[in-house]
Amino acid sequence: MSLSIAPQLDFSEIPVIDLSPLIAQSDDAATIVQLADACERVGFFYVKNHGIGAEIVSRLHQQAQLFFKQPVMRKEQLRVDYKMRGYLPLNYRSFEGEERAATSHQEGFWVGHETPETAERSLDGANRWPADLPAFRPAMEDYFIAVEALGRVLMRGFARSLDLDVETLVPLFDNPTTRLKLNHYPPQETPTDEHHIGVVPHADSGAFTILWQDGHGGLEIQNKKGEWVGAPPIENTFVVNLGNIMQIWSGGRFSSTKHRVINRGENDRYSIPLFVNPNQETVIRPLIGDDTMSKDSFIYGEYQTAFWRKAFPIAHGPTVQTSSSASV
Repeated sequence: MSLSIAPQLDFSEIPVIDLSPLIAQSDDAATIVQLADACERVGFFYVKNHGIGAEIVSRLHQQAQLFFKQPVMRKEQLRVDYKMRGYLPLNYRSFEGEERAATSHQEGFWVGHETPETAERSLDGANRWPADLPAFRPAMEDYFIAVEALGRVLMRGFARSLDLDVETLVPLFDNPTTRLKLNHYPPQETPTDEHHIGVVPHADSGAFTILWQDGHGGLEIQNKKGEWVGAPPIENTFVVNLGNIMQIWSGGRFSSTKHRVINRGENDRYSIPLFVNPNQETVIRPLIGDDTMSKDSFIYGEYQTAFWRKAFPIAHGPTVQTSSSASV
């Protein structure tokens, strides 16, 4: 029996938020209310009038297509390491699910900030780039800069939505572990098992994600009733979803929502997520409400390393011992 096709949400069910007031650094009350409502009820929303030019997106999309069409042996030379930089092979095994291992019908390519590697900051280091695609690196770096700037706009909006000072979150990202990823999903016409689809059900581990998706669709989110519903592409928008860290910072007020990808049909699907993650040394605890949860605080870099090793055991590198953990 094949997996049922998720109904597409009405656009009003996943809010579409006009970011032009926040881009202009206007403390627009109506926009903040809309943002807070989306974060609380859905954990997902679209953004329009975001200020990112279509040419930046198009260039990286084209380079992604060229990269993933390369021979497997050439891509494997850039195999991802435990710092999550490099090529993630097709059909990798993941232990992200709660019950058993799963296989994601997807391949990817990850980069972060180019930073000197030090003993104190284990996730820092250099990216790995394909030598035979000269336009690949500048396309990724230009996109990274543009979308990360959008992330800073959203940080101010999130802070205001939680009745915090507008700059509260910004210092937590001054040396971030943010990662940019290219995704390629080959067609999968009749998936039968939720443990072997484009991306298995999961919630993102970091603060929030800014996603560009092509026109083929496939992203599905889990609503409050446990039903899977489609999040279709909308032209000239990005999808933003909250991760586990934002849920903790908000004291549980904001939602880190489970989602998955199934690329049904005959077309290759591409998407480009920017996973906006705080500094490695950031102590994660609620930023609002009482302090009863502070005993469960943890160091972000340790948590993220442990999460990546569970979700992507294929990434090579030394086993990293952590001194603290969290259940999120």
